[in-house]
Amino acid sequence: MNAPKYTRGAALAALLPQRIVIIDGAMGTMIQRFKLTEADYRGERFKDHPKDLKGNNELLQFTRPDVIRSIHEQYLAAGADIIETNTFGATSIAQEDYDLAPLAREMNVAAARIAREAADKFSTPDKPRFVAGAMGPTPRTASISPDVNDPGARNVGFDQLRAAYREQAEGLLEGGADLFLVETIFDTLNAKAALFALDELMEDTGERLPVVISGTVTDASGRILSGQTVEAFWHSVRHAKPLAIGLNCALGATLMRPYIEELAKIAGDTAISCYPNAGLPNPMSDTGFDETPEVTAGLMEDFARSGFLNIVGGCCGTTPDHIAAIARKVSAYRPRSKADPLFTQLVETA
Repeated sequence: MNAPKYTRGAALAALLPQRIVIIDGAMGTMIQRFKLTEADYRGERFKDHPKDLKGNNELLQFTRPDVIRSIHEQYLAAGADIIETNTFGATSIAQEDYDLAPLAREMNVAAARIAREAADKFSTPDKPRFVAGAMGPTPRTASISPDVNDPGARNVGFDQLRAAYREQAEGLLEGGADLFLVETIFDTLNAKAALFALDELMEDTGERLPVVISGTVTDASGRILSGQTVEAFWHSVRHAKPLAIGLNCALGATLMRPYIEELAKIAGDTAISCYPNAGLPNPMSDTGFDETPEVTAGLMEDFARSGFLNIVGGCCGTTPDHIAAIARKVSAYRPRSKADPLFTQLVETA
């Protein structure tokens, strides 16, 4: 297998064998702390838009870029090496819910530029910072019927997903992302559309960015929503030669542990990433989730001690305090090592 030659993100690939790399925590959890109103989401540009916009966090790169910039900088100050763009729902498919599909590309360019400026502000020769272009799963699934009475029904097709992801990726690339993060995958067919779009884009532009793929185990069955086990999921996306494969969201670290351990055993030709929720939902908590920074960090220290990790951070309910605590705890441990020839080749060609 021929490893990709990265034109961006090469420093990240080179960093992975040296230490455990820290990715940021939740964006939505942090946005909630600002207690934004409908007027904040609308700003002047969207003041007459006919639909409610509160909750469309991707609009904030236009109307409250200061909020998004502040969140990025808080995570960078906490020690994050990688920050994710505020683009989880910035596809035309997701934005159709707000009648804002035509703005999808612009959203991604703006979000990547905000993150790029923050990362550059905090980067030093000894500690470079990286921007991950976040590509979420979309609210529609290509493998599962939206109608329990019609198993064959679908509300989105592969080509529609591919086109939406291609548009998103073009915007992220233009805005300055160092890598693509296809995350929170609950339907592997959706993820394959994203990976196909990324491969097309990189072939057309000649720019080869690292790709990180992160699935979501939805329950104790150990499967993603479309029915695949962790092992089957890995073998379905392995052809994309990701820089890292991992899991995020849905579960806290305690419940996620056996699935990360399995990935660490079977995915010998790539790095492993893990960014779980801060435990289980808890509406009485400040973050909406159970775990304090110390608890989450202690669990991730166990993962690091066990040799599971190359990239680690947090998902729903995690904050800069969680990321700072995780960074401190895992700093004493070496990253997961691999003797697999492809991983070695990925690093050497970076």
